[in-house]
Amino acid sequence: MTAITDIAAVGAWVRDAGAIAVLSGAGMSAESGVPTFRDAQTGLWAKFRPEELATEAAFRADPRRVWDWYASRREMMKDVHPNAGHHAIAAFQQRHPGRLTLITQNVDGLHQAAGSVGTLALHGNLFEDIWLDPCMGAPGHGGVCDVSRALPGRPPTCADCSNALRPGVVWFGEMLPAVALAAAEEAAQACDLMLVVGTSGAVYPAAGLAHTARQSGARVVVINPEPSELDSVAHALVRATAAVAMPALLAG
Repeated sequence: MTAITDIAAVGAWVRDAGAIAVLSGAGMSAESGVPTFRDAQTGLWAKFRPEELATEAAFRADPRRVWDWYASRREMMKDVHPNAGHHAIAAFQQRHPGRLTLITQNVDGLHQAAGSVGTLALHGNLFEDIWLDPCMGAPGHGGVCDVSRALPGRPPTCADCSNALRPGVVWFGEMLPAVALAAAEEAAQACDLMLVVGTSGAVYPAAGLAHTARQSGARVVVINPEPSELDSVAHALVRATAAVAMPALLAG
């Protein structure tokens, strides 16, 4: 059985580790007050299930409805800021360039807002837009839709081929971004220590990174005030929130 360990003991592992990987989930941002997926189902959106809005099929069927729902989620985030945990990770990266790789399942952009560099956002970013389809025309523009020339709308569209911009998040049924996932797997294989912060461990392939790290010889620490499905993979458990644990662990 994995032992519950105090922060000071894990802090020694941090100091000894040459390469550290951090895998963060929704609990990382809980103390920032980030609305959950379900929190967005209020008012006009109460009659919809997230699974009816967060899919490519839903967007193609009613792009305005899906665009407006994501616009409401962005609006709910306008007064949300990084917490002490986000800032601790970013500050550690700045003090120790190249030593810590940050992998996140969160789409809230708070790691990036705190100043983290090279964030591997496995599920995308709520505040970025991507094109729905490859450019269908515009040979004079190199066959690539140009965001700077997008026509305003709900959603905005390509001025040349009417392609639509969509939220830059991974929808239900979609694959994770291949480049980010490959880099995350490489970091999990190469790290000496993986800190798993605020994730239930129920969503794969992201949760599989903790297994990869352990199988590759790294120490794995789960930081979560509640039990998670990755507790059995961990060498140590820290029963604390991200905003409490991360500043203490990454102070050096």
